[in-house]
Amino acid sequence: MPMMTLGTFVFSLPTLAYQQLQRSNEWRHATSERVGARAAHQYVGPGEETIELSGTVAPELTAGEVSLNTLRDLAEDGRPLPLVDGRGYVYGAYVIKSISEGKTLFFRDGAARHIEFGLSLLRVDETSLQQQASGG
Repeated sequence: MPMMTLGTFVFSLPTLAYQQLQRSNEWRHATSERVGARAAHQYVGPGEETIELSGTVAPELTAGEVSLNTLRDLAEDGRPLPLVDGRGYVYGAYVIKSISEGKTLFFRDGAARHIEFGLSLLRVDETSLQQQASGG
C-alpha cells in the first residue's frame, strides 16, 4: 500500500518510506505605511507551502538508492507533479526543491548499509499542472 505518490513515484516500504513529514504554510499580507497610525495590512493570498519528507532506509532491504536517483531524475525535469497521500488526500502540485542524502555503515565494497534522506517539496500554482496536461 502506498504511503504517498508524487507524480508516478510511489513512496512505500519497498521503494522509499519516510518516517517524518513536515508541512509549512504561509499567507501573504501587504503593508502600507500610514502617518500617525499603525501600518495598514491587506491579505493578498497564499504564500509558500512546503513539505519536508525525511527518513532512513537500508539499501539491502529496499530500493532506497534507486528510488533517490529516480526522484533526482524527476527533479531534473522541473515539472510540477501531483502529490497525493495513501488515503487519497490531494495536496496539490509540487516540484522537488532539494534532496539530501547521508550514508553510513559501509560494506567492504563501499556500499552503504544505512541511508538517511531528506526531500524538500515546494507547492506551485495548480495551473502549471493543467498547462502540462494540455501540452502547453
